[in-house]
Amino acid sequence: MPDAFYRTGSGRTVIRLDDVEKSLLRSLSAQVIEFVAPDDTGDARDPLAIMVGIDDEARTPVDPALARLLPDAYQDDDDAAMDFRRFTERSLRETKTAHARTVAGALERSGEKVTLSDQEQASWLGFLNDGRLAIGTRIGLTDDNHAEIAALPDEDPRAGLLDFYDWLTYLQESLVQLHLDDLS
Repeated sequence: MPDAFYRTGSGRTVIRLDDVEKSLLRSLSAQVIEFVAPDDTGDARDPLAIMVGIDDEARTPVDPALARLLPDAYQDDDDAAMDFRRFTERSLRETKTAHARTVAGALERSGEKVTLSDQEQASWLGFLNDGRLAIGTRIGLTDDNHAEIAALPDEDPRAGLLDFYDWLTYLQESLVQLHLDDLS
């Protein structure tokens, strides 16, 4: 397993990534941005609604991966779920996009050694989680079938995606563990 996040003697959070790893994370960040960025193509929206972040066009996503990233807040009340979505989805999309842009920015300004500020660490956690959720949904991963998908032949595209998913999980876990260590 490649390096995980670690703390330097001065307390900085660092990860060492080779060119391939950085390329994978840059590609994922670009895909997340494209996938979740709010649609701002319509000029017919109410300016007040834009200012306060209300999105009357918000609908439950049909794409299962996007629905996993933007879930309904209320499973048993479609009207409440839609109202909640109208008031929160734009902000959620903007936050996820900002996380992906923060990761891309950190990768662009860094060499092999990527050093993160406290604020960037939160963005990395959000980004890694979003990437995992989307990939896990795409490959049909559940709590019960990880071993089954791990046993797929190398020719199955899900096998490579599972490896990527597991690496993202490893990175996320290492960053979370740093924060847990800080608490103890």
